[in-house]
Amino acid sequence: MDDNPGLPDDQADPDVDLAPASSIVVGHDGSEAATAALRWALQLASELGAPVTILRAWQIVTAPRPDNWTFGYAPSTDEFAEAVRTELLSDAQSELARFPDVSVTNRVYHANPARSLIIASQDARMLVVGSRGRGGFRELMLGSVSDQCVRYARCPVVVTRGPRVEA
Repeated sequence: MDDNPGLPDDQADPDVDLAPASSIVVGHDGSEAATAALRWALQLASELGAPVTILRAWQIVTAPRPDNWTFGYAPSTDEFAEAVRTELLSDAQSELARFPDVSVTNRVYHANPARSLIIASQDARMLVVGSRGRGGFRELMLGSVSDQCVRYARCPVVVTRGPRVEA
């Protein structure tokens, strides 16, 4: 039985870059819980003098429409990636402004979120994720991406609690 279904054969993904060993990797899907995780990671990074890598993984169905999208036009993967990057920067802007001393790198990957976070954080100081993302099961205390990161990441994982959401 495969003990690690999210990462078969524990192989690196050539499309996901490893974050620097001293960095704090934080997953951000645009949710309030992800913004709380980013805030926590930036605060710690500021105290430690550590760089932060913000990672957003996406699929075509979760990506925002590129600016040049019109009905009948099929944007390229690169155009979707740029739209995702723009949305990530917009979502993170207010938190980043609070910590101008922290060196931040933004990465977007057209890939599975848990797999991307686990691979990117292999050599990192730690991985920070929110307890819940944008998934549809609000009653769960821990989302599937957070759960997979806790189970399979090689570095320490911090799961932050976001704002309480009433069902």
